[in-house]
Amino acid sequence: MLCCLISDGIFASMPKVLILLGSKSDEAVMSDCVKYCEWFGIHADMIVASAHRDPDRADELARTARANGYSCVVAAAGMAAALPGVVAARTDLPVIGVPLEGGLPGGVDALYSIVQMPPGLPVATVTVGKAGARNAAVLAARIIALQDESVRKKLEEFRSKGYKLQ
Repeated sequence: MLCCLISDGIFASMPKVLILLGSKSDEAVMSDCVKYCEWFGIHADMIVASAHRDPDRADELARTARANGYSCVVAAAGMAAALPGVVAARTDLPVIGVPLEGGLPGGVDALYSIVQMPPGLPVATVTVGKAGARNAAVLAARIIALQDESVRKKLEEFRSKGYKLQ
């Protein structure tokens, strides 16, 4: 949890989500995940940590996520999309996988890589691409709302607006 000043010296805990990307080029697609998290009152840290190019960093971030105050992890990757599974193997936090386009048309290769996890290593998988980035933030908010009333109220507001931020 992150503490933030509300007013007149009153501090409140702000839930945190760790967003891991397989590549810097994924930032454009995943920026909506940050935007949606912030709207729900959730602090989001977006970090590039490829399971293939920087496995030690991905491992360290996954292993220390809980100790660093994160409530869940969103992991986005394309093609082989190993990142969400690697993260799920190294943390006990909920992991939300976002498949991204980059290999086969429509990101189907990434979708299959993320959704086909072995028993005992679940990754909640959302839609491919930008819609998936948004859905990952909403799913993270729903997970956090189980214990955070302010996020639950924002989810009610989101629903009343037709599942849009406007």
